Amino acid sequence: MKHRNLIIIILMISSLKTLAQKSQDTTIYQFKAMSLEGKEFDFNSLRGKKIMIVNTASKCGLTPQYKKLQALFEKYEKRNFVIVGFPANNFLFQEPGNDEQIAVFCEKNYGVTFPMMSKISVKGKNMHPIYKFLTQEIMNGVISSSVSWNFQKYLINSNGQLAKVISPRTQPDDPSIVSWIEN
Repeated sequence: MKHRNLIIIILMISSLKTLAQKSQDTTIYQFKAMSLEGKEFDFNSLRGKKIMIVNTASKCGLTPQYKKLQALFEKYEKRNFVIVGFPANNFLFQEPGNDEQIAVFCEKNYGVTFPMMSKISVKGKNMHPIYKFLTQEIMNGVISSSVSWNFQKYLINSNGQLAKVISPRTQPDDPSIVSWIEN
């Protein structure tokens, strides 16, 4: 009987370790990316913050969202909120520039100060690992989705887990997003 109880306890501990590991694997904190400036950006540095990840493009009808993204970042950055932009050229070649050109465009036209990453792919066989995480339920533990266009938003809660997927056409200052940030 003691032997059987010991086996059950060992199995329970093993299961708890597996759950703890799985929980860690379903957070954004496991990822790193390169910034537009060519420096490594570690998502682990954002622990405890709410995060909006958005794929961006310079030559899109939705590009003016940069202005509202910047305003939202400025309003809430002191309240543990950050926006991370990922330029991508997946939709009608609307982000043709290189990292330096994208950085100049964002700063000159919209005064962007939130973190901007190096240009990546958000779809297809070259999809960046962060976007595999964001779009695959098996990785994020919440929902599968696909990036439908430039300026799709992914909201990550303060525990590093995917909370919501927001349509590209939804403005950054939409009441549903603001409410999520504030609560």
